[in-house]
Amino acid sequence: MLRGTPFHPRTSALCEGHNWRRWAGYITAGSYELMHEREYWAVRNSAALFDVSPLHKYLITGPDAERLVNRVVTRDVSKCAVNQVMYTPWCDARGKMIDDGTVSRLDEKTFRVTSADPSYRWFHDNAIGLKAKIDDVSDSVAALALQGPNAREILEAVSDAKLDGLKYFRLTHAQIGNVPVTITRTGYTGDLGYEIWADAQNAVPLWDTLIEGGRPYGITPAGILALDIARVEAGLILIEVDYVSAEHARIVAQTSTPFELSLGWTVSLDKGRFNGHKALREEKQRGPAWQFVGIEIDWASLEALYAEVNLPPQLPTTTVRESRPLYAEDRQVGYASSSCWSPLLKKYIALAHLESPYALPGTPVTMEVTVEHQRKQAAAKVVRTPFFEPERKRT
Repeated sequence: MLRGTPFHPRTSALCEGHNWRRWAGYITAGSYELMHEREYWAVRNSAALFDVSPLHKYLITGPDAERLVNRVVTRDVSKCAVNQVMYTPWCDARGKMIDDGTVSRLDEKTFRVTSADPSYRWFHDNAIGLKAKIDDVSDSVAALALQGPNAREILEAVSDAKLDGLKYFRLTHAQIGNVPVTITRTGYTGDLGYEIWADAQNAVPLWDTLIEGGRPYGITPAGILALDIARVEAGLILIEVDYVSAEHARIVAQTSTPFELSLGWTVSLDKGRFNGHKALREEKQRGPAWQFVGIEIDWASLEALYAEVNLPPQLPTTTVRESRPLYAEDRQVGYASSSCWSPLLKKYIALAHLESPYALPGTPVTMEVTVEHQRKQAAAKVVRTPFFEPERKRT
């Protein structure tokens, strides 16, 4: 049975079109208004408030907490300082990605791990012989993402936190109204943003304080549809869309390694043994067969295809989460896994898997599009991601 998040008493009243989406056993808003455009623009122009409570959350404590997390993830967690956050994948013994998420070091022996899929059993299986405790706090911790250029001003207006000195991927503890919270400078939009973590029992007063204090700054509750476009612009992957978890894949060809997803920077081969270490070391030596890249579709080419049938270009209003074949030299060399029209960049963009020889920026390719029920190929090129990365995200 699907459940409402701890913020459901507030979000349910705001969801005008009842455009609900499933997320990890919860229902969350696809968009609060009938269309998601204003919510998207709040991310880029003011501040958008997302309910991200359905994320799975695990508290790992004990003398061997660091050893356990380091055994599971590909990053070197021994280098994660107290009050620091790390983005990291984790893999099976073949080096194939199971999931990706964040690791926050709350103190020397306490970590909070977030994930898209349930990971409780996987951490337990890897904890054998270690003095570490894993607590599933997914239901007891509520989470909001406040994203956009006004996010810092809003948080400073409603809390006792001084955020000018909070670096990218760091955390601090604060009070918002009367609610104790942890604030991390993280997010899934590629913009200036923060995520706010609190006891679920304090969810409603936390929401009310943020909405009331953020009103002069244009705070706008936003749903999954707006978030999906923002994360494509930011070049961020989504599990079961841009890659298939190794635990869910039916064949090996459906799986991906961090190197194949252009996440080699997250693999610390020199930290000692971890899940997938041997396979990933061998892959780095020979080079990955695939790369994960950005694609820009040529507007003139797309326009010409539609002009042949006397129509203007028909563009998706939401992110397309389906495979779109990519071609070069008269054969398929990859596929786009997420694609959308970027309202900010005024470009049709995609995140894509390409065979490594075709993954260099500037390489010309074509992407399959359907024009009046006919399969056509629009000219495109490989580009670096992120498509959009404002200076305010990190400064």
